[in-house]
Amino acid sequence: MHKLTLSAIALCCAQAFVPVNYAEASGQLAKNSVAVKRPNIVYILVDDQRYDAFGFLNPRIKTPNMDKIAHDGTYFQNTFVTTSLCSPSRASILTGMYAHNHGVADNNPMDLSHLHYFPEEMHKAGYQTAFFGKWHFGGVDKTATAGFAGFDRWVGFIGQGDYYPINMYGEQAMLNVDGKLTPQKGYITDELTDYTVDWLNHIDKNKPFLVYLSHKGVHADFYPSVKYKGSMDKITFPLPDTYANTSANNQGKPMWVRNQRNSWHGVDYPYNKKIDMQQFQRDYYETLRSVDDSVGRVQDWLKQNGLDENTIVMVMGDNGFMFGEHGLIDKRTAYEESMRVPLIASGPGFAKNKVVKDIIANIDIAPTFLAAAGIKKPQNYDGSSFLELGTDRDDLPKRKDYFVYEYFWEYNFPYTPTTAIRTPEYKYIQYYGVWDKEELYNIQNDPQEKNNLIESKDKNLIETKIALRQKLYENLKDHDGRNIIPYNRRTEAGQVFRYQQDGEKMADFPGEWR
Repeated sequence: MHKLTLSAIALCCAQAFVPVNYAEASGQLAKNSVAVKRPNIVYILVDDQRYDAFGFLNPRIKTPNMDKIAHDGTYFQNTFVTTSLCSPSRASILTGMYAHNHGVADNNPMDLSHLHYFPEEMHKAGYQTAFFGKWHFGGVDKTATAGFAGFDRWVGFIGQGDYYPINMYGEQAMLNVDGKLTPQKGYITDELTDYTVDWLNHIDKNKPFLVYLSHKGVHADFYPSVKYKGSMDKITFPLPDTYANTSANNQGKPMWVRNQRNSWHGVDYPYNKKIDMQQFQRDYYETLRSVDDSVGRVQDWLKQNGLDENTIVMVMGDNGFMFGEHGLIDKRTAYEESMRVPLIASGPGFAKNKVVKDIIANIDIAPTFLAAAGIKKPQNYDGSSFLELGTDRDDLPKRKDYFVYEYFWEYNFPYTPTTAIRTPEYKYIQYYGVWDKEELYNIQNDPQEKNNLIESKDKNLIETKIALRQKLYENLKDHDGRNIIPYNRRTEAGQVFRYQQDGEKMADFPGEWR
């Protein structure tokens, strides 16, 4: 297999592609294109996979099967989530809407009866549909049955699930198989793939199908399979430039950044304990190897059954993940490593060896799959299809070159209630409900977000700040034109602890505010 390198990615180009009439605007399958066979869709969602967690981008790690999709298809270089948190992000993927419209603000249970999911539309259009893995929003994981959200087959785990059948508390891990609680038998990544392949073996291969394979890997805590445990013991990962607690790194940053270093999501006290950052990363990438194996097994099944040419295979991360950037770990923030995610796709509509630089967001997934199936996009969708963006077509509708980001206040983690707007050139971030600084970065010139331009006296930057503030406000309005901030009922104090021995102390109040 040809391995893409960073230089090769910059030079790779698309092969010619003959477009299909998907009749997106018609609302039904195009009646004049009966001969066109609707594509199958395999959507593989990886939990907390960093945007650069591919072997073709990071030579220290191994993801040969994902690399193959990038080589045989399209790599979307600038893909983001509109909320970097499991439940809101997954709800946005399935509904095509921002969190301020679908209302899933955090990871707590809530009423989902008002929501409508794209698999329901595909099921009505004749697609065979199946869900495997992590749902994790609304609290329906234990009660969902076949038919829920438009899926003929439902195999999910409860909440975050467990990597191994006997979890860290010595309890038997359970799966929800079509509404029946069933003991987990093996390593979760492998077992979900087993269920997927088994379902595929029993479908009608003359009818189109949708597989939504939603992995637990690589959510923390990271537990690699026995097969890969220790396989990266000799690998050392460089720490990011912004890791160190220095005056240069702290210059211009909001108070919360320094304060959060010594917290659940900071490098001084990650998950309320001390962590070896090197081993932390080794465990992460060893765990990712099993996910890559799963991708390969599904690809092999498609090829063996002669369905690979007419199947869209898409791999994406539900959130980014930080390994010490700005002294932080995990996600939630509006910094690049938190909100930026991987996205690769092959099959009809995605040309070979193509790199797309257009901005893609998780709200664009649902309209893209509906477009591929020839189904009209619902009017309440905030996203738009990027189908065939990875080809040489020049007649596609112009896409938005920006999106808004929203992370709502959580009582568990009351650190960074955040709203932001990102364009190809700039990112503007503001924090509501906290007494802290705004942020403005020139992403093109400062991709590591080191130089906060919010106090700049440059006339162009002042005008940019004012324009982005207004644009963010307007785009955070819901479908009824209201600006709302949803959050759930508080039930506990939350993760508010700090390490008081040698962890970072409270940050100084900004001098310009004194």
